[in-house]
Parts: sequence; structure tokens; C-alpha cells
Amino acid sequence: MRYIFLSFLLPIGLTCSDGKVFAVQYQPPSSVNHTLVVESTEENFYTQASQIIQQQLDLIARIEQALVTPDANRMRSVRGQLISQTKITEGFLQRQHFRAKSLCNSPDASPVSGNFTKSQAQIYCSLYASSQELVKLAPVLDMSLSRRGELALVRKLPLVSGERQSDPVLSIAPVQYPYLNQPATPFATWEPNLAQQSPKSFDSSTLPIIGRVAKTAIANYKPPVQPAIAAPQSALAILANAKRFLSTAQVNFPVGHQFTDAQETAVTLDRFTYGLDPQEPQIYAQFLQLPRTGIFRVLTASAYQRPINRMTNRLQPKVSERYPFPVLGNAKGSLKPSLALKLVGDRFQMQHSGVDYSFMVDLGNIPLEKLDGKLQGIASSTREFFLNYQPPKQLETLQVERRRFLTGKDQNWNQSQVMLADAPAKLNHTYLVRTLQFQLPEIVLNSQLIPSERRRYLDELQQIQSSDMIVAFRPVRQRADGSYTMLWRVVRELPAPQILNL
Repeated sequence: MRYIFLSFLLPIGLTCSDGKVFAVQYQPPSSVNHTLVVESTEENFYTQASQIIQQQLDLIARIEQALVTPDANRMRSVRGQLISQTKITEGFLQRQHFRAKSLCNSPDASPVSGNFTKSQAQIYCSLYASSQELVKLAPVLDMSLSRRGELALVRKLPLVSGERQSDPVLSIAPVQYPYLNQPATPFATWEPNLAQQSPKSFDSSTLPIIGRVAKTAIANYKPPVQPAIAAPQSALAILANAKRFLSTAQVNFPVGHQFTDAQETAVTLDRFTYGLDPQEPQIYAQFLQLPRTGIFRVLTASAYQRPINRMTNRLQPKVSERYPFPVLGNAKGSLKPSLALKLVGDRFQMQHSGVDYSFMVDLGNIPLEKLDGKLQGIASSTREFFLNYQPPKQLETLQVERRRFLTGKDQNWNQSQVMLADAPAKLNHTYLVRTLQFQLPEIVLNSQLIPSERRRYLDELQQIQSSDMIVAFRPVRQRADGSYTMLWRVVRELPAPQILNL
């Protein structure tokens, strides 16, 4: 009987034992849902906060650009975007905590409040602080927009309701609304295109004449002076504070959250548009180890020209200043001999100033490494001309000589080909150019009279610096915009030419 009784108790005991095990492993549905909700809430917080921080970073970059741009429409755009971004940030902050000011500004407040972790509280307060800083920009942007209205036409924005408003004078003419994605129309809109010329020919009438007064294309015409705009220091200080708060917020995000720096992106795009690719100097590192060699990008002529009837800030660096031409040798006083090469149409041409001039020839597919100072391996007539050509020593004759190379006319050098200042652009061809550059004194360039009290310094005022070099260059890559990656090498440096009787 005792065994029979134990046989009845054994299943009951096992059942109770299993029940204890299941009780340990089992979690009520409410606790599981609570864990999922907490994880989802944290992920949602970081996702929304990172989006707003990225939007603020992009807005700061656009504001910095608008502050140094004369375009009124760009200033109006960032002013409206500031209002929109402020409302978005305030909505996010209020959804997370109903009293952001008391949480972040009170010295006695705990860094962790409610469902916030320490990092979330730091992100929350940094985002609140940056938003409060950006709000301070509103009066600065309004004042800047008012000043931009002195330069260009500021049209009325459309009504919020979408209603059409008629012109107050001509009721049948609808009001023209502005397109804020396009530059505002400047008040001085009539600007003639004086530099327009055929890409296959050179207009010698556009050359400056040094030493005498010449007629201009339009009598008494003076080109408009471009505005000089500096960003207000108060605005720069506000933006710096906002970026500092956003940097504090970024370091508190979990691993894996990445932010894009709009300024770094703009620099990268600018270098992609006008500069070399980072790997190109590495590809030609062996050639660049040779003395007096280099690599640069030859841009089209339009890259250096300001579009007519388009305002620019003259304080901002131009393309030629951000990406200067390569310097060929040591500076001689204020003269820095350079390879100022550009692409005009489908031809390579040197960009000259003053009385500088040059001439070039296409040597064909000859490696740069095989060229030496004696120009062995090229046609004898071309070699003799490049090595033995003597520039004139008189200022007037020098300018006549320059026109001969630019136009190809009146050349009496007994050459089988016409020597020109430009040549057709062909990939993987080697070109030889002899460039003569002069640094004339200001009194000569501007035809100024020397005051009597300065005539004792006449010899010093008339001193010039000059250079005469033979340079070879070779285009090794062409891009979709027409520009070329160019290797160059100084083949020979000749005695500096002189100009007598200035």
C-alpha cells in the first residue's frame, strides 16, 4: 500500500516542480511589451534628434553662404527656413518634455529626467540651446535683407491663401512673384558683353595698349563695381555658438549615427569642379620627382569670367585665387612667372596681362621626359626659333610683336608654319611654349605723370622685372566639362628680357 500511495504522489510532485520552472522562465505579456516600447522610444528619439540636428547643420551652412552673397532671394530663403526650422525643433522638444527651459536652464535640475538617459538629456538640452541661439539671427537676417534690397529687386511673396493679387497700377497685369531659387534681378542690369569673341580667332582690338590712350568699345562706359559684403560679426558669433552646441549633441549619440558637414561637402564639390582629384598626383608621382615639374588642371575660360548682369561679392576669393596657376620659378620682386594656361573653345591659350606674350607649338606624342634644354628630337626649324628668338627692347615694338603671335599676321621669321599664341587642344600631345612675362611699373601701365617731388626716384620707378622661359606641357586626362589634367616641365630658362627707354 505504501508503494501504491507513493506512485500517486510522484506525478503530482513532478507537476508542481515543472510549474516552478515554467514560473521562472515565463514573463507576463505586459513586461515584454514594456521592454519593446522602451527600445522603440529610444530609437525614435535618436532618429528624430539626428534628423533635426542635421537640418540645423545644413541651415547654418546656407546662412553662412547667404551672409556673404549679394543675392536678396537667398537671404529671403534662409530667413523663411529659419522660421520653419525653429517650429520643427520646438515641436520635437515639447513632445519629449513639456518644460524644456526648466529642464535645461535650471542649475538644480538633474541631468536625467523622466525617461531620459544621461546622453539623451545632453542631446535634448544641446538641441534646445542651439535652437535658442539660431532664433537670435532673425533681426540680423532682416537687416541684411534690407541692405540686399539696395542692390537688387525684391519682389513681393505670394499670398499664403494662394489668392491672386493684381498690380495696383495695371489691374490686368498679374503681379510677378519671385523665384527664390533664382538670383534676384540687379538694378544695374545692362552690362554689355565686351569679352565675347569667336573661340577660333583672336580679336586684337581687345588688347590693352600700354603707353598711350586708346579708344574704348563704348565711350565713357565704366563697368559696375561689384559690392563688398562682409558677414556681420554678431551673426558669426551666433553661428559659432550654435555649432558648438550641436557638436556637443553629436558626441552623445550611440555608435553608428553619422552627420554630414555641409561645409566639407561644399569644399569637396568645389575641388571636384575646379581642382585635381586626390589620386592624380600619386599616379604621376614618378614624373613629379623630376626637377621643375608639376601637375594642375586647365580650366575653360568661362570658369574665370563673371557672368554678365550677375552680382558677386568682390571680397570672396575668385577661382584664380582658390586654384592659382602653377609658379614656374622663384619670384623676382613682385613678379611670379606662372603657367597661366586656359582653354578657349577647343584651343590652349595663355592668359596674359600687361605686355606679356607667348607662342606655342604642338609637338605630337613626345614624352615630356625626353625633352631637354637643347630641344633635341624636334624639328630643327622649330628648335632654332624657340632657342634663338630675341624679343624687342622697345615698348611700342614689343606690343606690335605680341599682336603678330596673337593674329598670325605679318610674320617674317622664315618658318614653315605660322607661330601662334594658341594651339588646338589634343589629349596626350606634348606642347612647347615660350612665355615672356614683364612686371611693368604702375606709372607706365596707367600712363601716369610723375610729380616733380618724385622725379629724383625716376630710375627706381622705371625698374622692371621680367622672365623668359621655355615650358613643355602635356594633357593626360580630359573631363566631361572640357577641362584637362596637365603635366608641365620647365625645359629651359633664358636671360631675362629688357625694355629700354621707358
